[in-house]
Amino acid sequence: MDKVRLGLIGGGPEAFIGQVHRYAAFMDNQYQLVCGVFSRDQQKNHEAGEQLLDNSSRAYSSIHELIEKESALPEAQRVEVIAIVTPNISHFEFASAAIQAGIHVFCEKPATFTLAQSRQLQQQLEQSPVLFGLAHTYIGYPLVQEARQRVIAGELGDIKKVVVEYSQDWLAAKLNNQDSKQGSWRLDPNMAGVSCCVGDIGVHAANLAEFICDMPITRILADLASVEDNRQLDDDAAILVRFKNNARGVLIASQISVGEENNLSIRVYGSKAGLHWQQQQPNSLRIMPGDQPAQEIRTGFDYLSDEAKRFTRTPAGHPEGYIEAFANLYSAFADAVKRARTHSVKHSNANGVPGITEALAGMQFIESSVKSSQSGNQWLALDTFDPGSNK
Repeated sequence: MDKVRLGLIGGGPEAFIGQVHRYAAFMDNQYQLVCGVFSRDQQKNHEAGEQLLDNSSRAYSSIHELIEKESALPEAQRVEVIAIVTPNISHFEFASAAIQAGIHVFCEKPATFTLAQSRQLQQQLEQSPVLFGLAHTYIGYPLVQEARQRVIAGELGDIKKVVVEYSQDWLAAKLNNQDSKQGSWRLDPNMAGVSCCVGDIGVHAANLAEFICDMPITRILADLASVEDNRQLDDDAAILVRFKNNARGVLIASQISVGEENNLSIRVYGSKAGLHWQQQQPNSLRIMPGDQPAQEIRTGFDYLSDEAKRFTRTPAGHPEGYIEAFANLYSAFADAVKRARTHSVKHSNANGVPGITEALAGMQFIESSVKSSQSGNQWLALDTFDPGSNK
């Protein structure tokens, strides 16, 4: 198989999310890891190169050295995609440099440190054939795709109400995680940006709601808090939302809800029916018609939409989860990169993978949530971005 040549920025062997990206990229045998900048600590960077690369000399000291030396290689050997899995502060610098060098980018969310930087990336991409993918993992689940298709088909009728929740407990003080490596940078405004909880998980919840409902959030009223003492950024959020059709919504995001693991769930209520999906039980989708018994939709059956089938890997009754969902995005991005080798494509044509449109929407959601909360919980209007523009 002609694999896509991948470079990793950040995500050395000890990094949780870096390991997840590697698992996802390698699952379908579509990528070969050829180079990287795995750590700012050059000893750790060298050790990671020895462990992860066939040629450890391609473990570079910086993104700039990577671009310079990879660009000097024959086209058939040089890196094609870089995956950015560093703290938020460096996303824009690395993505911008890669785009300028003509290298495709797959980036952790949020895409940038500020909305202004996301707009700069958009301008760069408009002038470039480079593809840009964003790691909104949860739309990679088959039944999230199915939920969206049932909304689009009108099975729920007019959307009236959306309740989306993403609750965790790993930043609760009683769990003694405040000083962990993962927690420390996410709670540091110089590394994470204006928000911890909303920027880390609230933006996932917003993206999931916009994707399934096939329409953007247009207004929000946010109440963010640092529930635990001595934190500069939020660890808990409650946000009222309005969608393009004026549907009402509630978004809950929390990293201090003791007892919660990774509780991402969504309920969508229309004029004809409702639906319910939970990330911790991802192979089931509950459809709730107003005049019939509720139905449980399961993965692996022929009655599912083509979109859900495309992201389904195993027969019914064989559970699929987070890594598989992530791998679905990586594989879809690889297909787009391979197509771009021989065809002219635009940045918004990344085979359904979230991209710069979702990056803009996400950064605006984060910054507006903070602004709404700090201004006394005022309603704020958002620019509308078409959530389907990256098909």
